[in-house]
Amino acid sequence: MKVMIVVTHLLGTGHLARALTLGRAFQAKGDHVTVLSGGRPVPHFNAQGMRLIQLPPVHSNGTDFTTLLGKDGAPADPAYMDARRDMLLDALAEGAPDIMITELFPFGRRILRDEFGVLLEAARDMEAPPLVLSSIRDILAPPSKPVKAVFADEQVTAFYDGVLVHSDPDLVTLGHSWPVSDTLAPSLHYTGFVAPAPPNANTNDHGSILVSAGGGDVGERIFEAALDAASLMPQVHWLFLIGGTDARRDRFIRTAPPHVDIQAPRPDFRTLLAGAAASVSMCGYNTAMDVLQTGVPAVLVPFDDGGEVEQGLRSEALSHLDGITVLLQAGLNGPALATALEDVRNAPVRPPRQTNMNGAARSVEIAHDLRGRQVSQ
Repeated sequence: MKVMIVVTHLLGTGHLARALTLGRAFQAKGDHVTVLSGGRPVPHFNAQGMRLIQLPPVHSNGTDFTTLLGKDGAPADPAYMDARRDMLLDALAEGAPDIMITELFPFGRRILRDEFGVLLEAARDMEAPPLVLSSIRDILAPPSKPVKAVFADEQVTAFYDGVLVHSDPDLVTLGHSWPVSDTLAPSLHYTGFVAPAPPNANTNDHGSILVSAGGGDVGERIFEAALDAASLMPQVHWLFLIGGTDARRDRFIRTAPPHVDIQAPRPDFRTLLAGAAASVSMCGYNTAMDVLQTGVPAVLVPFDDGGEVEQGLRSEALSHLDGITVLLQAGLNGPALATALEDVRNAPVRPPRQTNMNGAARSVEIAHDLRGRQVSQ
């Protein structure tokens, strides 16, 4: 089958990472996969074997998602957005997918509703329409207004054949963060968590405290607090993986003590994590999956800038597990982080999680089954 996945990350890179993991699972079943990425390029992500089409990229100004910025950092004007729309429609017409997946929309990315709307209408009007699915993570940003939930319900009813919820309902259901109406409920398909295959701790860097904040340019307060904590824990090696520009990393390098190593984000992050003494990170979906799969002792600092609550809800759901401590940004400082790290390193060992971690493969099974039913009708 031919599969098309449409994704735009605006702040971090987790949405694209999850979309590529799905793409690899479809590939493993022999499908031909095209990923249309509308966020900024992430060169160290692996899209081998897939067709990756880069749209004119947009991003947000921090947590202000009301204005889209273009490649040059200026607000994306109508001509810029029209170019994105035209590339989407061309890819749809050329690829004629059997399955089309929109990542997060219509439960988020409403600022892109015009281009998604045109794409969905075009898919519906094709001579052989594709199966259309939405792909969403375990926890969403709760709708700030009831009209946003109504919009999602209306879009799912009008255009979608199902919603893939990448969660284990025994741990967290969509209703934990989103009002699941009687209209929406029949469309939900729980897949389990979407994560790559478990990593091996095959690294020469065993025993480091690994500090990360995704591939974007967020997490400043985490790195600052970690530098202070490192000065209190000189007996341990620290590895900071800092996204953004070289200039941003250089600022930390200038003040880092000798036992702190600062690098750009690495493609072997999960392998490093599997061999780490402990992890300090935010609590985005993909990072949470990595923490669960590796069993690494972890201090989670949920991202809450701009009133964001998604990571707080996720970290709350994980906080009861051994070797996981949640430290809110409001209480984040060097001494507090050092104490939290000692706590998780001395906690009972948490085995790597294996149950319901095959959400990508299960998503493929669900999509193939629904497509088969669609074709047979």
